[in-house]
Amino acid sequence: MTAFFEILMSIQWFPGHMTSARRNAAETMAVTDVVIEVVDARLPEASTNPLVHELRRQRQRPCLKVLNKSDLADPVATREWIAWYDRQPGIRAVAVSSKNAGEVACLPGLCQGLATHRNDNAKPLRMMIMGIPNVGKSTLMNALVKRKIAKVGDEPAVTKSQQSHSLGARRWITDTPGLMWPKIEYDSDGYMLAASHAIGRNAIIDEEVAVFLADLLLARYPERLAERYGFAVEGLDGVAVVEGVARRRALRGRGGEPDLEKASQAFLQDYRDGKLGRISLETPETRQAMLSRADAARKVTEQTVIGTPNQD
Repeated sequence: MTAFFEILMSIQWFPGHMTSARRNAAETMAVTDVVIEVVDARLPEASTNPLVHELRRQRQRPCLKVLNKSDLADPVATREWIAWYDRQPGIRAVAVSSKNAGEVACLPGLCQGLATHRNDNAKPLRMMIMGIPNVGKSTLMNALVKRKIAKVGDEPAVTKSQQSHSLGARRWITDTPGLMWPKIEYDSDGYMLAASHAIGRNAIIDEEVAVFLADLLLARYPERLAERYGFAVEGLDGVAVVEGVARRRALRGRGGEPDLEKASQAFLQDYRDGKLGRISLETPETRQAMLSRADAARKVTEQTVIGTPNQD
């Protein structure tokens, strides 16, 4: 797996409408008491938008970090992430499935606890939902207002404009479009986001993303692959796993060769639908290890550049 991670190509995706979405979000933040930041419980930090952190810091707004799709994530990893976030200043974390109305119902109360200055009923509590595309913000919004007011889709960036609604009892909530950031700093983050369908398909190559995901699962959840596809995975790499999926599903192209494109799409869909079991692509420990590797690689690059003699 290490060799594959070393040759990752960068994935970037920043549709034009997101520039205006960021500007509108900044304006709404000025009149917001609490930010509800929705992230994917399977990859909480990779799906955390640094622009949200930047806007919150500028306005000094507290954050309820909602680890959505927790029914698809490894519960052990989710507990570790909640404990990790709860140690961060100005943040409270909770894990939910936006499809579970009972779990979602607790969110306004948690926001109220983060904005104690709104307990006097002088002004309404104003909440703002933010997050990357296709992380479940619209489903969450519909559950909170108890009716379908936000369009839900299986493609990123379905919501294109803000909308606000009353939750009663002097509480207002604003849903915002999914917002990416201009440059994904870590290549593995881009691949995790692509695997989890937070990035438009026009920006990715399914086979590359599937190989990345297969390598990651071989390292952390090999038994899930064996259970789902019915072949031994010992000694395999990500490419071999995708080829194995093609053979098991009888997906063949011209000349009878395994159709890796269709196999990759089927494999990614299995992960997205939870058919591989409850899986987390990162934990606080693996996140720190990735950052340490990236920092070490950056220092080597800087030293190489500094040490390169002038060729003029």
